This record gives sequence, C-alpha cells and structure tokens, in this order.
Amino acid sequence: MSRTAEPALDAGDPRTRTDGLGWVTRALFADPRLRVTIGRAAGPGVLSWAIVPSVERARFLVPLGNRHAAAGSMLAYNALRPPATRAVRAVIGAFARAGAVEALPFPTLSVLAPPEGAPHTPIGHLRAVLDEPSLIAAIGVRPPDPNRKPTLQLFGGDGRPAGYAKIGWNPATRDLVRAEFAALRALPDDPGGAYPVLPQPRYQGEWGDQVIGVTAPLPPAVRRLADPDRPRVAAMLAFARRGGTPGERRPLAASPFIERLRAEAATVDGPEGAAIRSAVDGLAGRAGAVEAEFGDWHGDWVPWNLGELTGRDGTRLVAWDLEHGAAGVPVGFDLAHQAFNTALVVGGQSAAEAAGRAGAALLRHGAELGLAPGAPGPVRDAYLAEMWLRTRRMAAGGAGWNTDLHPALLEVLHQPGN
Repeated sequence: MSRTAEPALDAGDPRTRTDGLGWVTRALFADPRLRVTIGRAAGPGVLSWAIVPSVERARFLVPLGNRHAAAGSMLAYNALRPPATRAVRAVIGAFARAGAVEALPFPTLSVLAPPEGAPHTPIGHLRAVLDEPSLIAAIGVRPPDPNRKPTLQLFGGDGRPAGYAKIGWNPATRDLVRAEFAALRALPDDPGGAYPVLPQPRYQGEWGDQVIGVTAPLPPAVRRLADPDRPRVAAMLAFARRGGTPGERRPLAASPFIERLRAEAATVDGPEGAAIRSAVDGLAGRAGAVEAEFGDWHGDWVPWNLGELTGRDGTRLVAWDLEHGAAGVPVGFDLAHQAFNTALVVGGQSAAEAAGRAGAALLRHGAELGLAPGAPGPVRDAYLAEMWLRTRRMAAGGAGWNTDLHPALLEVLHQPGN
C-alpha cells in the first residue's frame, strides 16, 4: 500500500479535520479506497468505534461490534489511570460489558474498506502478521503533534489484551519505533530482583511508509505508582547494570560516550553547532579526572511510564516506552531525567530550574547510585547535552523543536552548576 499521495476527501470526512480525530484518522486510514464517516455504517468488513466523549473533544475510540473487546478497552489496566478517569472508564466499561455501549450518547466513527485485495488498514495488517483474525483495536486520540504516534490497544475477540501497537508515520516517529524495539531485543530476559518488568517485543515491521511495533500485554495487575515522586533508585541501578554487578569506573572526559557527543555535535551546522560543541568541550574540561560507571538507561524514566506490580516476592516496578533507551551512558541519567522532566512537565518549571532539580537529585542519591565524588555535576551536564542532541534529532526528523528545551538547554549548558 502506498501512502505517498493524499486522498481526495469529501468535506464531511473526518480525515479533513485539523484536530486529533483528523490526525489519527489520516494516519490510520489514509488509503483513498477507504470510506471514513461519522455515523453508523453497514457492510462487509466495516469497522466502527464510539468516539469518546465527542467528535470535537475526541480522546478515545472504543471498538464496537464486540462487547468483550469494548469492555476490555475501558477496563483493562484501569489501575494505571487517575481516579477520575478510572471512574468514567468503569461506567463506560460496565455498559460495554452489558452490550449497551451503543446506547450511550457517543457518536460513531465508521471505516468501510473494499472487500478485495491486501489489508487496507494497519489493523488488517496486524491481523495477518500476528495470525489473529479476530484482533480488535481501541485507539487513543491526542492533539496533532509530529512527535506523537498513533497507539492501538489490541484485544482478542474474547476481550483479553493482545498487545499494544505504535505506528511511526514520519522520519522522527519511525526512528523511535525502530529504536524501542532494538532496545527491547538487546536487553536481557527478566533477571528478577530490582530489575523492572519490561514489555516483551512481539512484532516490528514496515507496512507502506509506516513502521509498526507491537509489544505483548503488560501484566494485568499492574497499577499506578503510589508515590510517583519518589525515585526508584534500586530499579534504576539494576536496569543500568542489567541486573548484574557494578561496572568499572572510567574517566568521563575520555569516555566513548563523550566522543559520541562530540561526533554528533560535529554534524550540527551554524551557531547552534558551535554552541553545542563548545558545551561538550566545556563539559569534558570540567569533568577532569572524574570517573563514572557506564551502563543502560531507559531514556524516558518518568512516573507516567512506570507502574507497580505486587506478587509473592513483593512489589516490582514495571517500565514501558523505551523509545530513547540506549547503552553506554553514565549511570545516573535515568534519575536526572525523572527529576528534570517532572519539574518541567508536571511542575511547569523552566529548563534552568528543571536542570537544578536534576543536579539536586544526583547529589542527594549519588551515593546510592555509586557515583564517584565530584561526579553529580558532570553527569548532570552530560545528561543535558544528550537531551539537547535528542531534541535536535527529533527536529531534524520532522518533529519540530521542543521550545521548552531549545534554545534554553544550550544556555544552561554554558552556565554549569550542580
């Protein structure tokens, strides 16, 4: 299937909309042979969803035609939701379980495909490659953003979770899907202990100009973090060491990690290139003889990508969304990232203030992480340099600049401090 040409759409087609519903329907149902409408439709192969809560404020598409899958889309993993959201989903789920979700005052999205030929939607493609003909998808709807990916919660005909799919649709998001699955495949099987429970890769491949990745379902009993602000330092350290023993400390300034930063900074043109190269050189100079341990990092260790699972052996952390995961970074990056992004995203603080929070977290928990004396400041600055380069990679891939991070991080890097 080719996605290079835009379909000619009628004015009433939701794919013409500029909001989240328009974005997700264009991404998932771009084939011009598909008929996409608001309203109930009949015919062989029709796919239908309830648009919750409305067309204008669409947030979630609940699959229709199978009460088990509809109920599952509302009730599965509900313990991860905030209390108010959990209550609303429980009510809708109860109606769905009774087969009465159509009685609720939600509009309907319908997709009709011609009966012949190869699959015309990612859902049909996944049914084929996963060999699950009854696969049903619930679809998240978020405001348009070139950094976001359509996400599908997959269910079998019996309503049991079958996986979670992400769809990369532009250079930036295609790279993220590929990177996440490369990271998941490189990590060890669950070594137990404090090592977090991770999603298992189920499928990753290309369909047209999309890259689609599917992970297996998370444990059904996973729940929301009880105290999300508390850093799970033991789990961070176990992840960095792949559940093993401490690695050898090496000088940060002469490490392969710093050389990678330098190599990537050398590809940046103009004043920004000069600024990031100066920042990396300054970081190396300030690091001096400071030594660091190197290992894996999750890449987006924040409370909304974490949950808890309680079993016979106690409570374990569950982590997902490893799109920025990598190896060979200074131990402490995940702690810095949680502190920085919690301050930036939840606290609404500036990049400079968030950088201060990251430095304070590394100072406070440095001993638990095994950081060498004098390492928290250089590790923080190494993290900030990595974050700016990540931001630049995303911009180059079509996601646009994150204005919370650029140019502010470059300014922070030229004013280092713990």
